[in-house]
Amino acid sequence: MTEPDGKPFLYVVVCAAGIAAGVDELITAAQERGWAVGVFATPTAVNGFFDTAAVETRTGLPIRSAWRRPGDPRPFPDPDAVVVAPATFNTVNKWAAGIADTLALGTLCELTGRSVPIAVLPCVSDALAAHPAYQDSLIRLRGMGVRFGEPYEGGGTGEFGWERALDLLEAT
Repeated sequence: MTEPDGKPFLYVVVCAAGIAAGVDELITAAQERGWAVGVFATPTAVNGFFDTAAVETRTGLPIRSAWRRPGDPRPFPDPDAVVVAPATFNTVNKWAAGIADTLALGTLCELTGRSVPIAVLPCVSDALAAHPAYQDSLIRLRGMGVRFGEPYEGGGTGEFGWERALDLLEAT
């Protein structure tokens, strides 16, 4: 849902991977491309994997990692698109299986069902990426229209390339 100021709204889902410390690069790039941004984080990611105070300052919104209580207002509007970065082995597999045991996963499951454009930048080791369950999860999620960037192995020396996620969203 586009913001009242005319900006489209982007959900960024952050998972617990060391590279998550750089998520501010994605948020900055998204804002430079005209997006308003709200951040969801897995419960583990929000506990020391990135600078939550800096992200909240950058977006002007609280990070969502826990379910809201009945009657509490929705802090974010409906999204125009979603980026999951970094996406871990655990999150990809649970999401593909329809497991919604965290707010981040529940949100991804719901939005996939609504056909909201979703781009994913996996951060998965080569060994985990070769696991049959992970390969099946990629097939299932791609079949639902989810767009994936090339995997990044956490111990690798290459750049994560945060903006690739935005490029995937714009490649329609």
